[in-house]
Amino acid sequence: MSELYFLASGERLLGTDQGPVILSGPEMNKLNTVAVLKVGEVDSKHYFVALLSDEEPLKDILKSDLVGLRSLLALVQSEDEYCLLSTASQLVTWFYSFKYCPRCTAPLELHKDERAKVCHQCGHHQYPRISPCIIVLVRKGEQCLLAHAAKFASGRYSTLAGFIEAGESAEQAVHREIMEEVGIKVKNLRYCFSQSWPFPHSFMLGFMAEYDEGEITPDGIEILDADWFDPDKMPVLPPRFTIARRLINQFLEEIGREIEPDSDLFFPAE
Repeated sequence: MSELYFLASGERLLGTDQGPVILSGPEMNKLNTVAVLKVGEVDSKHYFVALLSDEEPLKDILKSDLVGLRSLLALVQSEDEYCLLSTASQLVTWFYSFKYCPRCTAPLELHKDERAKVCHQCGHHQYPRISPCIIVLVRKGEQCLLAHAAKFASGRYSTLAGFIEAGESAEQAVHREIMEEVGIKVKNLRYCFSQSWPFPHSFMLGFMAEYDEGEITPDGIEILDADWFDPDKMPVLPPRFTIARRLINQFLEEIGREIEPDSDLFFPAE
């Protein structure tokens, strides 16, 4: 099997508007690396992410041409590509975020067999962090609830989402987040699908819910505006690679509406 390598400098995957930088095994022999982490296997090819040392120049790549992870994800053409990029990004974040043992503060080292770091002083194993979250589309007849968060670009609206807190079930988190962010109650929760979300290490559990009672009241901190939207009068929506867009697409299909061409490219709404 052939080996292919994503490149990372610091905590950033390297890529341009043409896609991520990927090198072959022989090309990697010329580079100085801090670590090489296994990402996954697709179509009989082994993928790794190579973390370049600080002294390694970005050969043949202009820093001004580099783009962020969201831009790279927007270019992917399959679910396999998305998962490879998501995994590579999260592994890079994990590698640099956990340098020392959280129990005894001794330096952590990569485990020789597992995807983990190990403390040789106290024996603690540190695995890549995964933060579970819920994301939910609320329906009210043939309308859906979409919100504009403080962190969003101007005009963009999306579904509601939040982290699952200690001791909560995913369903409890759905009810709590919706009440906290927009002040309404929901019912008839239905789990739909999930998505690994590398910003920086979230795992999104997607739900549909039906409106029960209450008036929409944005919290004014995380959510600046929220409203019920008709399928024919949608605002600017999340990009196609997001689970939020997948939930919106499923809603539209369930009420018999067509989705935009290519908006459901590789994550089918069913």
